[in-house]
Amino acid sequence: MTENTATAVSTLDLLVDVFREVLGLDDLTADTDFYEAGGDSLTAFQITGRLQEILGTDDIPVSLVFAYPTPRDLAEVVDADYGRG
Repeated sequence: MTENTATAVSTLDLLVDVFREVLGLDDLTADTDFYEAGGDSLTAFQITGRLQEILGTDDIPVSLVFAYPTPRDLAEVVDADYGRG
């Protein structure tokens, strides 16, 4: 995937894909709660790590996954705080 293609995909779509991959749930939606989907501290670190890879940054705290437990909520914060969107 080229950088232009990656930036053309919304943060929300990226996060839904990352949550699906990490949590192993193909039917996960933008409003699926991280905790209700079986998320724990290990999977929170995996989500944060994948997001950092995608965005090319290393300063996204894992606490964001706990504070904003749905892909939709987390996407809003990432767009606002990390300039994506």
